[in-house]
Amino acid sequence: MIDFQNKAFVKLVKTPAESVMNDITPLLIPSENVIGAYRSIRDYVVFTDKRIISVNVQGVTGKKKDFTSLPYSKIQAFSVETAGVFDMDSELEMYFSSLGKVKFEFSGSSDIVKIGQLISSFIL
Repeated sequence: MIDFQNKAFVKLVKTPAESVMNDITPLLIPSENVIGAYRSIRDYVVFTDKRIISVNVQGVTGKKKDFTSLPYSKIQAFSVETAGVFDMDSELEMYFSSLGKVKFEFSGSSDIVKIGQLISSFIL
């Protein structure tokens, strides 16, 4: 399981979904669609219409990967923090039943409001 308290993992920038599809496709269920992908240096997060898949790339070669599935149906509450003038990063915090808080930090160029709307559309 990924340590979501490790902030080095969660600094994310939007990336083309095609760049992660080779790893993610085997995990998807029929009719599940990828909506967006965000990458840090090696790790990445994929938003689908059913869940968030967080991928922690491990080891020197990067062949070993930890996939954590975070279903929207288990989110109890969430918050978004938009980027400011001096603080160019935005944040997404989600509270999951039996898992606790999961926090992702996005670069200033990410549309955190759109991500918040996406999550709202699946949990409300």
